[in-house]
Amino acid sequence: MAAIDPAEEISELTGTLKGIQDVLDLDVMRKQIAELEEQAAAPDLWNDPEQAQKVTSKLSHIQGELNRVENLVRRLEDIGVLYELAEAEDDAETREEAGRELTHLRTDVNALEVRTLLSGPYDAREALITINSQAGGVDAADWAQMLLRMYLRWAERKGHSTEIYDTSYAEEAGIKSATFVVKAPYAYGTLRGEHGTHRLVRISPFDNQGRRQTSFAGVDVVPVVEQTDHIDIVEDDLRIDVYRSSGPGGQGVNTTDSAVRITHLPTGIVVSCQNERSQLQNRASAMTVLQAKLLERKRREEAEKMSELRGESTTSWGTQIRNYVLHPYQIVKDLRTSVEAGNPSAVLDGDLDDFIEGEIRWTRRIESGAAG
Repeated sequence: MAAIDPAEEISELTGTLKGIQDVLDLDVMRKQIAELEEQAAAPDLWNDPEQAQKVTSKLSHIQGELNRVENLVRRLEDIGVLYELAEAEDDAETREEAGRELTHLRTDVNALEVRTLLSGPYDAREALITINSQAGGVDAADWAQMLLRMYLRWAERKGHSTEIYDTSYAEEAGIKSATFVVKAPYAYGTLRGEHGTHRLVRISPFDNQGRRQTSFAGVDVVPVVEQTDHIDIVEDDLRIDVYRSSGPGGQGVNTTDSAVRITHLPTGIVVSCQNERSQLQNRASAMTVLQAKLLERKRREEAEKMSELRGESTTSWGTQIRNYVLHPYQIVKDLRTSVEAGNPSAVLDGDLDDFIEGEIRWTRRIESGAAG
């Protein structure tokens, strides 16, 4: 295959970046920044810490997005000059440097282009994630805990703050379930493709005969509810239980009945929270989780109705989406996008960007096809 002419590639990337700028609308972003800066400067901002956190987080995110675009524009201009310099002086070293920078630019422009695909009604929200161990016994519980660490490491790498609402530990090792929130703009749009069943194949560390074990864990991703959402919850529809928080292996971490479990009787949805010392705080967090799950249930029901009206078949969200094979060979492969990685250790340490980018592009193609 013939090498792409650098001038052609720079021109192509410039066109892609121009399209990205049109979609993001930099003038609107600058206006949003000015408005948020004005809100952030208000002397009474921190009277409501939760709202203050949202304002400062959104301001930081939009400023980062704007800087990212403007930085790419500058880099594309600079690389053209670098190639001209290399040709004028016939300098192989400068030409190699320009080639490396062009490769990095291509990666960065493609990554930014993915951000423009997050245009769903809830994509800009924070993400609420629940992980449940499924088939596979103690290995599945251990696998669920590995997935929890993977997502927390991914968020840490991105500089996103997280908060674990609830962890239900398994008796021997690992966890039965965990619920946490990723507090970052567009976290839901970025991570919603992770929803589904994740399959692990490995030599079981819990099998004294060293046999290969296949285990499964489910990942549920929903958008965090905002004040503009209309989610009506009738108090009589709730059963609220309180119990004592516990740690790994049943170890007590609290001497009072502060943990809260809420059952929504009409739907059977059960949520719990034991993160806070206060029963009141745990109840508020559990209600946040319940509202998010009811919102997502409502969204999916509406989507299914629209699909039925169009005469389309709906795709099940509980299906297996990705395999993580640690034995007899090592590979992680997404069954929808065919994105794969030969270093499972890096993936399990939070290196998910290639998979997430592939999911976002795949989801957009599916949704565009359904809308067409």
